[in-house]
Amino acid sequence: MPLRCVYTDLDGTLLGLHGSLFRDADGNFSLKQARALEACHRAGVEVVIMSGRREAQVMADAHLLGQTSYIYEAGCGVVIEWERTLLTGDWVPDDDGTPAERLLAAGIPNLLFDRFPGRLEWHGPWHVDRVLSHLFRGSVDVAEANALLAERGHEDLRFLDNGAITTPMQGIDGPAHAYHLVPGGASKAKAVAFHVRARGYAPGDCIGIGDSLEDLDAADAVGRFFVVANGPERDPGLREGIGGRPNVTVTEGRNGDGFYEAVISTLAERR
Repeated sequence: MPLRCVYTDLDGTLLGLHGSLFRDADGNFSLKQARALEACHRAGVEVVIMSGRREAQVMADAHLLGQTSYIYEAGCGVVIEWERTLLTGDWVPDDDGTPAERLLAAGIPNLLFDRFPGRLEWHGPWHVDRVLSHLFRGSVDVAEANALLAERGHEDLRFLDNGAITTPMQGIDGPAHAYHLVPGGASKAKAVAFHVRARGYAPGDCIGIGDSLEDLDAADAVGRFFVVANGPERDPGLREGIGGRPNVTVTEGRNGDGFYEAVISTLAERR
């Protein structure tokens, strides 16, 4: 079966140190990511970037890579041929404001801050100007956070772990994680499945690549999923999550080296 599409996370996966396309995990200059993207282009394989970043940032990266589809704000929105679809259920911008504004007005972020004092904070400066979701950093129990939301009658909200980050946070041991508060049960996995259906791809003709538990869920929507080595190195929870998933492979390479490995090995297998 030919490879039709690659779904890839940005930070910690396709991108290297400081979010650079041309740096590896240690900051050394690298062309591996570009070569893998070129290989996809030559083979007629679509590349869809998926990220927790704001749409403006992801759109700019999509333009830079020459792609017309992308997934943003941790799966809250999908763009295909520059046409936008929101996957946030009833949470859409209206006269009362954007979903992010309404969540803030309802005090949901403060509810989480109060439950996890000193262990959760805004992931500044990237938390500003968000439309569909909110972005935090820290070290908290995601299941406990979601149980709190449900207890307070917010079953249509989801608190998710988007992986370990390099930004330090005072007062916690080990690397901090990026967390998203998303409405309507949005997820990268649902966004990937939506794009697969919209394009008419068979799941087995697609692969996913990522470095977090949230990325890992997309393994259910594709034939094979690759976790780049730096993900489980930094996150024991991701190591545990990989177990029992027969279509998941951990690459030898970290960040863009792992992306290159996943793409090139898959293309070679499917010649």
